[in-house]
Amino acid sequence: MIAKNDKDLYTYQKGAISEIFKRFDTAASDYHLLYQLPTGGGKTIIFSEIVRQYLKNHTNRVVVMTHRIELCNQTSKVLTEFGVENKIINSKASLEDQGNYSCFVAMVETLNNRLLDDKLDISNVGLVIIDEAHYNSFTKLFKFFNTSFILGVTATPLSSNINLPMNDNYDELIVGESIKELIHNKFLAKADLFTYNVGLTSLVVGANGDYTVKSSEDLYTNNDMLSKLVLAYEEKCVNKKTLIFNNGINTSLIVYDTFKNAGFDVKHLDNTATKKERANILKWFKKTPNAILTSVSILTTGFDEPTVESIIINRATKSLTLYYQMIGRGSRILDNKLTFDVIDLGNNFYRFGQWGSDINWQQIFKFPNNYLDSIISDEEIEGRFKYEMPEEIQLLFSNSENLYFNVNEVYVDSIRNGKSSKIVLQKAIEHHSKMCVENSGDVYDALSLVRELNDDVDYLIKRYSKCISKSTPNFLEWLTDEYKKRLRTYIRINFDEVKNLVH
Repeated sequence: MIAKNDKDLYTYQKGAISEIFKRFDTAASDYHLLYQLPTGGGKTIIFSEIVRQYLKNHTNRVVVMTHRIELCNQTSKVLTEFGVENKIINSKASLEDQGNYSCFVAMVETLNNRLLDDKLDISNVGLVIIDEAHYNSFTKLFKFFNTSFILGVTATPLSSNINLPMNDNYDELIVGESIKELIHNKFLAKADLFTYNVGLTSLVVGANGDYTVKSSEDLYTNNDMLSKLVLAYEEKCVNKKTLIFNNGINTSLIVYDTFKNAGFDVKHLDNTATKKERANILKWFKKTPNAILTSVSILTTGFDEPTVESIIINRATKSLTLYYQMIGRGSRILDNKLTFDVIDLGNNFYRFGQWGSDINWQQIFKFPNNYLDSIISDEEIEGRFKYEMPEEIQLLFSNSENLYFNVNEVYVDSIRNGKSSKIVLQKAIEHHSKMCVENSGDVYDALSLVRELNDDVDYLIKRYSKCISKSTPNFLEWLTDEYKKRLRTYIRINFDEVKNLVH
């Protein structure tokens, strides 16, 4: 959505600029205003036009702040396209030529260091613009601009730190066009969401309020999750340009190896890549049809590639902002692309709802804790799951009339009849044993079918653990392993007897 002047702006962008300038004209000079617009709506274009108009009518200077060097460079480039001469404040910035510029673009840490070292003259700064304003690193700079009008822009006006709510730093929120409206008016592509139920109770929440990299990597690098990832890709994303988001470099590298070994055209990118390596990988991704790029959060902001056709969220997050940023990477529209696919492997859809669904941003801005408290837990999410055996697995058990074992029903019946809850597991083993035997020619075939029941067994054990109110990760892991051992033993000992019963 690049525009060179006001005539190239869309109607909703002009409307936003008009609303923002109304606050300039009526509010105090040190007013803090927050503007929300979805990823892909053209926030950089809007604030670049604001800078152009502001400098045309004011003698004060402008500072634009970003949190990453890529955004810093992109912002400087767009401002230049709007005819705004600007200077990037880097580690070598000095006072010598600052008088030649009315607009400065800076990364937050660099700007903070330059100001502390007194290497930057910020006198006569009337307007400060903060890109990706939900990041809290910007707040430490507010003290340097206590007489300036501050405009923060973000797709999600929810602070990345629950202890520093945005309404502590901004006086008002203006909500822009919604995702639904942008899709309806053909400014954004529509997301077709496919979710695969994943057990997340082994994940640990860290001090930042999101799942730790360590617990995420333990889960997402195990064979079952890697198999589920490849299966999801093969079911929904084959022959589509695909971005995979992970939580942890090691996970992304293992995902890369998994897809490479499966014969797919794939590359890996993380924040340890050099500038040249990053540029080469992104150039490859742009020009390669059906390319797969697995990454670690680095592409959630400052990355614009409209040819992306599929997003795979191979992680769980408790961050609404991150959820929207990841999906937003696929929302850029092209003439032949009005939709894109999103594969959710972290139960994020259940946690946050459909991307583009109605969200009351004003309520979230004013009462962030109420929103955060309303997010349902992983235990609640998984409690609603009902395992549905994939069709290709069902075909392996086509001789069985009943593939579903109702844990809750058997548990309640056992307790009412004064029996131990352990009877549930014994009956489940008999049920799974019958399924394996009646679809096998011999005991070895039956034992090999046990491996196909991994997801069914996992679901069964979790339902059982809920019944007995004991669901620690260590207990679940032990009980699942114990169940599979007992199932294999039961089949070895009772194969002939079960075979005779089913015939």
